[in-house]
Amino acid sequence: MGYGLAAIGPGVGVGIIFGNGTQALARQPEAAGLIRANQILGFAFCEALALIGLVMPFVY
Repeated sequence: MGYGLAAIGPGVGVGIIFGNGTQALARQPEAAGLIRANQILGFAFCEALALIGLVMPFVY
């Protein structure tokens, strides 16, 4: 149950990242490389939060 609650935030964050990235690509397709790099970086940070949420119940 704890991990389920901890996964809500990163799940919402990943959705926001890729939703806004898709909008940005539609508006400025010439900046695809920079937008994609920022999306991957944001995705990695959100997944790191999810992994921290998975590990913390075992620490306590």
